Amino acid sequence: MKNAFRMGERVYLRPVEVEDMELFLAWMNDPEIHQYLLRVKPLNRTEEKEWLENLHKREGDTLFGIAVKEGDRLIGNCGLHRAGLPHRSAELGIAIGEPAFHGKGYGAEAIRLLLAYGFDTVGLHRVGLSVYANNARGIRCYEKCGFRREGVKREARWWNGRWWDILEYGILEQEYRKVTPQGAAK
Repeated sequence: MKNAFRMGERVYLRPVEVEDMELFLAWMNDPEIHQYLLRVKPLNRTEEKEWLENLHKREGDTLFGIAVKEGDRLIGNCGLHRAGLPHRSAELGIAIGEPAFHGKGYGAEAIRLLLAYGFDTVGLHRVGLSVYANNARGIRCYEKCGFRREGVKREARWWNGRWWDILEYGILEQEYRKVTPQGAAK
């Protein structure tokens, strides 16, 4: 396993490397993945390389690669963004880039590892996220991990010829502790 940071049953989180750039570009520009991203423009090498090279300088952002243990294969990434004091709050982002791993629980396992890191190591109080209403698979995953729907930005996104709502979700530390057995994520 390449530089494993947090271990789950089937996946582990590891630091992201500049060498991961080609995979990230392919995933982020794939129409199936791209429809769920906050960005509208395609991602180019220069922009992605600069972002990856400067990631370590951004105090409030921590990004991990999601790798499956079996075959030691990178399948996506996840991270906590805009984390910090005084609010002890962060925004979660995740993408499973490899289609063969969609809908099989890998994202939920990675989110649980990320939440354990955020609440147990970083000392966060709240983790939030935004998800487009057309992302049914993502919504099921977030709710399965204990996130609660907090609000709706009505018709806030224009995509593929129509308006979509943006749903706001969050989980508080005490809610995380209720749904996560002690020591479940290392």
